[in-house]
Amino acid sequence: MRTVLVRHESWPLRSPYALSPSSRTAADVVLVEIREGAAVGRGECAPSPRYRETVAGVVAQIKRVSEAVVHGAGRPELAGLLPPGAARNALDCALWDLEAKHTGTPVWQLAGLPEPTPVLTAFTIGLDTPERMAAAAVDAVRHPLLKLKLGGDGDLERVAAVRAAAPDARLIVDANEAWSESELPESFPAMARYGVELVEQPLPADWDIALDEIPHLVPVCADESCHTAADLAPLADRYEVVKVTLDKAGGLTEAMALVAAARARGLDVMIGSMLGTSLLMAPATLLTAEARWVDLDGSLWMARDRERGLRWDGRLHPPVAALWG
Repeated sequence: MRTVLVRHESWPLRSPYALSPSSRTAADVVLVEIREGAAVGRGECAPSPRYRETVAGVVAQIKRVSEAVVHGAGRPELAGLLPPGAARNALDCALWDLEAKHTGTPVWQLAGLPEPTPVLTAFTIGLDTPERMAAAAVDAVRHPLLKLKLGGDGDLERVAAVRAAAPDARLIVDANEAWSESELPESFPAMARYGVELVEQPLPADWDIALDEIPHLVPVCADESCHTAADLAPLADRYEVVKVTLDKAGGLTEAMALVAAARARGLDVMIGSMLGTSLLMAPATLLTAEARWVDLDGSLWMARDRERGLRWDGRLHPPVAALWG
């Protein structure tokens, strides 16, 4: 007999995490535990206001389908019970973990994935003034790949300041849908000039058709524009890269399908995550073998993390079984 537990948890950050258009001092996540006999599978999700999700709403979604999970609904059934999003992600990952605990077989083997290895992850520099972002880049000298959160006005000055402060760092930027079509002819050449490797979601998801009309001097990554494999068809000629995030896709199961579909279309992949503990990052580490870029630094922002959290020693290590999978 299964039981399903769901609860909200708030994890303080070591410093404010600034992103367009707000700043956060804690990561609010939803934890799911599915117990079956002596085995407990866990999953974590981070509801996103950008996708009209709230903690209360996600908890309610999970509770609504818990009875079906208790009576045996598994990963294949979740797609019919819940839409893509945070609630399905937490349940999907908890079910993967439960199977791993039952069988003694790691999830990467159950899923037919390559064995995960330590990877370089981007480290986020939050949105701020050019001077403060430059200072943060200097402080992040241990991280050779920096991701700059941008927000519109002043973005070129921000990137210029960081590049001057960290001339050897690899840079990617996340525009967070904040640029306009009229800015692209100036912004893309500037990004190339500053050695930026990737521009993430420069235009609002509903207006990104404008990307069809302008040369991409730097690869452009679909984030808010792409959640699942079903979204890819109109994007394949608009973007060079797809960001795969389990909270958007609805779990590891759909994220694997999205990675496979993106690669089949010749698109590069970035593996990312919302802000949460190591338990939120852990399933995504299984997909990094197919990724050109990895953006899984959330646990590095925690003032404290879960027990047996992900280890970072210059590279991010895959999870131990006691954490997940």
